[in-house]
Amino acid sequence: MENMTRVTEIAPDLYSISTYVSEFNLRFNHFLIKDDEPLLFHTGMKQMFPLVRDAVARVIDPSTIRWLSFSHFEADECGALNEWLAVAPHAEPVCGLVGALVSVNDFASRQARVLAHDEILKTGNYRLRFRQTPHVPHNWEASLLFEEVTRTLLCSDLFSHEGDVEPVTESDVVERAKRALIEGQKGPFANSYPYTPLTEPILHGLADLRPKHLALMHGSTFVGDGERALRDLAVIMGEVLGQGQS
Repeated sequence: MENMTRVTEIAPDLYSISTYVSEFNLRFNHFLIKDDEPLLFHTGMKQMFPLVRDAVARVIDPSTIRWLSFSHFEADECGALNEWLAVAPHAEPVCGLVGALVSVNDFASRQARVLAHDEILKTGNYRLRFRQTPHVPHNWEASLLFEEVTRTLLCSDLFSHEGDVEPVTESDVVERAKRALIEGQKGPFANSYPYTPLTEPILHGLADLRPKHLALMHGSTFVGDGERALRDLAVIMGEVLGQGQS
């Protein structure tokens, strides 16, 4: 996998660290913000830690990571959290209150910095707005970060799609996500995306941020009208997962 790990600057000082895993036919993406207090979104799986660490080292000294963030408690989101905390002595996990109480503060070797809904985390030149997004994409502690300067939404599993795809695209990721959702309902991961009365309002709330970049955990980072893409995704998730219910 080492030769297939790409480092791509998707916005100023914002890097995608992407590894294609053929067994899953998926790209696993991690996002590094290079700043006074560097932030890594998605620690990656424990087994992938050496790959991600070495890729981060192409951009900055891994020991200088200050913040480690992720959407929800899952192996590819935060499986290597303790490995990163060991490498970066000043790093702290970043999550919401529910995530800290139910998982992170017990699992992690260092206590989390808890953020409230819409609280801003400043890393220096960049500002990350914390959004609580329960069950979007998964789990009741789910949250996302929106970087306000580059207008980048770090959107975890939203818009996920398969394949050894390009790091960045201006093409339609909504259609890719729709195909993946439909196919996913037939396989072992059926119902992996919960659909609740909050799903549509949360997606429209994210659309209101008017992102220009959608940084996906699995697939290509989208550059373009992120607001429209999120509103279209809300419709598609309703059709595929919620039988059109609002």
